[in-house]
Amino acid sequence: MRAGLVLLCVLCLYQSCTSQLLGRKCYLLGLWKNELGSNLSVTALKNGFFEGVYYTAVTSQENLVSKESPVSGWEQWNKDTLQPVFGFLVKWSFVESVTSFVGQCFMEKDGTERLETMWLMRGQAATA
Repeated sequence: MRAGLVLLCVLCLYQSCTSQLLGRKCYLLGLWKNELGSNLSVTALKNGFFEGVYYTAVTSQENLVSKESPVSGWEQWNKDTLQPVFGFLVKWSFVESVTSFVGQCFMEKDGTERLETMWLMRGQAATA
């Protein structure tokens, strides 16, 4: 059962800078950091599809140095969307598991962008 353990948690990611130049729309492209020290870098965004890398600061393995793990996902956005919803997958480069994230990008009154996400991680099970 441990190998098939599924984790479900709420995670908030805070962007390291505000988006004054983009009006008041929440924009996913850029560097995001969460309260646990993990980083999400969205480096390409075109027609709703985005790519990037994720560095996690949280692992279940001792003495593990976090490696760059690829991210790909979709943002539900159009020119009138101020706070888009999105989903993405992280294929971990250091462990046999993947994590899916779904969330929404929010614009705070002070201009700070904030991601609110839920995630689900699945590791490889030894048997069915």
